[in-house]
Amino acid sequence: MYNLDIGVIIPLEELLEHGTKNLEELGLNVCQVNAWHVENLTKENAEKLLEITKGKIKISSLWVGWPGPRVWDFIEGPATLGLVPKEFRYVRMEALKLGAKFAKEIGVKDIVTHVGFIPENPSTTEYLETVTTIKHVALEAQKLGIYFNFETGQETPITLLRTIEDVGLDNLGINLDPANLLMYGKANPVDAVDLYKGLIRSVHVKDGKYPTNGRNLGEETPVGEGLVNFPVLLDKLIKYNYKGPLIIEREISGPEQKKDILKAKKMLEDKLKKLL
Repeated sequence: MYNLDIGVIIPLEELLEHGTKNLEELGLNVCQVNAWHVENLTKENAEKLLEITKGKIKISSLWVGWPGPRVWDFIEGPATLGLVPKEFRYVRMEALKLGAKFAKEIGVKDIVTHVGFIPENPSTTEYLETVTTIKHVALEAQKLGIYFNFETGQETPITLLRTIEDVGLDNLGINLDPANLLMYGKANPVDAVDLYKGLIRSVHVKDGKYPTNGRNLGEETPVGEGLVNFPVLLDKLIKYNYKGPLIIEREISGPEQKKDILKAKKMLEDKLKKLL
């Protein structure tokens, strides 16, 4: 059996309020903590989180959100998401730096975020400013011994690779979300792994489909019902000696979410058992 951690995304607020109960019900002891509300990234909450998870749960990384508007589509998304929109850059840089500090306090080595619709033309002012902004945040993370990870989605694989090259730091990585690459119409995720290779430090196990129009993202689906070829994707990851976690993500709530997470967990366990 090829041994990789299997986990799930869980909001910081859920852990602080309800503890590890939901993770234990899923039979999981690994998670990526999602922190959209940066006002909760306090020293007191870091201490509380350590007490809650000690000896029970391994936190693989901290997904750090940012303040301001966010519209997940092709029309308003470029002007509202991540570090690309100029009017929100400063406050979002500060939020991500706070996230890196919180990660350090809870003993986690990786933060993850969406950088936004990175411009494809590297000679534009917007692209160059975005690179400078990312470098500023990543340098602060580097001082703390923290990796800055790009979640895939709003940019093509080659644009992301170029951005990482141009930022030019050794604490940059990728959180591969294969569904996002499809839902944003950017790439086949299996092919993207050939570009990203050893830069991949974590993986979201999420499925989806290509967009059906020029305005809205493609549909997210339960694992196995979309277009991500997970058996081939896992083979490709292992080919490049991937050792990071497999973090299940399902962007719905309630009993159906739990059912879909358990289904994805079983798929991963069955696949890994077949690999020597």
